[in-house]
Amino acid sequence: MTANAPTPGPIPLRPSRRRVRHETVTLAHGGGGSAMRDLVEDVFVSAFAEQQDAAQAAAPLEDQARLPLADLMARGDRLAFTTDSFVVHPLEFAGGDIGRLAVCGTVNDLAVGGAVPVALSCAVVIEEGMAVATLRRIAASIAATAREAGVRVVTGDTKVVARGACDKLFITTSGVGVIRSGVELGIARARPGDVVIVNGPLGDHGAAILAARGELAVETSVASDCAPLNGLIGALLDAAPDTRLIRDATRGGLAAVLNEMAEASAVGVRVDESAIPIRDEVRGLCDLLGLDPLYLGNEGVMVAVVPTGQADAALAALRAHPLGGMAAAIGAITAERPGLVIMDTPFGGTRIVDLLVGDPLPRIC
Repeated sequence: MTANAPTPGPIPLRPSRRRVRHETVTLAHGGGGSAMRDLVEDVFVSAFAEQQDAAQAAAPLEDQARLPLADLMARGDRLAFTTDSFVVHPLEFAGGDIGRLAVCGTVNDLAVGGAVPVALSCAVVIEEGMAVATLRRIAASIAATAREAGVRVVTGDTKVVARGACDKLFITTSGVGVIRSGVELGIARARPGDVVIVNGPLGDHGAAILAARGELAVETSVASDCAPLNGLIGALLDAAPDTRLIRDATRGGLAAVLNEMAEASAVGVRVDESAIPIRDEVRGLCDLLGLDPLYLGNEGVMVAVVPTGQADAALAALRAHPLGGMAAAIGAITAERPGLVIMDTPFGGTRIVDLLVGDPLPRIC
């Protein structure tokens, strides 16, 4: 399912009259015949077609997307490319689903490098027996989230595997973006005196996934923070053009990002526990289950390191954006104890924030 420049061809990228004739996915839907064509055109092509302009909608499906180089070069001077796979359980949860997660995750991986996301690919591995209605909702969510982020899904692939070979649905998305001239971000660029900033509360995604599984009989009103951060990051870079680095705090949470930057930049990181925004519901759930919110995964939280002279402007820009209302400066980069993350506790003590060996909540993204 690929969008490209107009050329003659028999399979237009526009809403199709072909329809899936089953309520659940069968192995025939991955066999390359008419059943597969029904699934691809009815569920995926129709969902993504409204993203295309008239010329693209009239184009056939080819085996590759074709992106005009002139359009890319007009946006910046370097190409950014990323890929990620998503295997979350359950597929749908408060605040999102695996489709929204896939788009946001790939868009955010581009944006934290300073790139403006342009186009995505989307490959799906579907387990035999999956409800077609669920697949339609997820395809619609992919399309809606791509529109929200200002990117297009331009190519993809569909595979169907036998029951038990995967957990209902796996999605792999890749993304292309363009880094604008003058933007230089990198995990090894933190310097002593810089300020560490987050855009919002930690742990919402991990808490939402935990509650959605129902395995521990816990309930929470917290929804996933899953969101495309490219607009927010653009506002940050406009306000603080000398920003050193940006990372999204996904698996491993804030703790993983802070340790990564401390090691790569050969600096110390000192954070104030009382300054870190965490919702009371998330904190209470973590206390109940013996979890630390610093290690919970997020899908709408970014960590930025900015020079101290631009910190106020950065915070003002973030707080003016819908995804940054709870932005906070949580600490600073130091020359002391390079490679370590030290946290000042509310009780006047300190503790080392280290990396966990594994993930306390598997399969969150």
